[in-house]
Amino acid sequence: MAAPKVSVVIPVYNEEAVLPALFARVYPALDALGASYEVIFVNDGSADRSAALLRGQFELRSDVTRVILFNGNFGQHLAIMAGFEASRGARVVTLDADLQNPPEEIAKLLAKWTRATITSEPCASSDRTPRSGATRRG
Repeated sequence: MAAPKVSVVIPVYNEEAVLPALFARVYPALDALGASYEVIFVNDGSADRSAALLRGQFELRSDVTRVILFNGNFGQHLAIMAGFEASRGARVVTLDADLQNPPEEIAKLLAKWTRATITSEPCASSDRTPRSGATRRG
């Protein structure tokens, strides 16, 4: 099986109420990309039915769905890192399970990312040098 073009990592913690809506939106948004993808859900020790819902979604879309189940709550950061470790895509995007950021925006993000890569235009700057007139506190 060839590596997907895009991996979407979604940490999950007690998201039983929102997971059906997430499933209903994330898969159509990714199907519309016209590129191969995988969705990696990392269940961070949820106490609700999140793990059962993820299992059911895996059964429905096992071709593109991967699920990591933590045996306890280790925090969003470690859940995201576990998703990164498991990802196989050339590009990795994170998404919150609570739909705070719309899955439909992934296409725009990837388009911007591709444009930035082609033109060498930064998508986001990691330059930590103070700008002209700025002072560094410390």
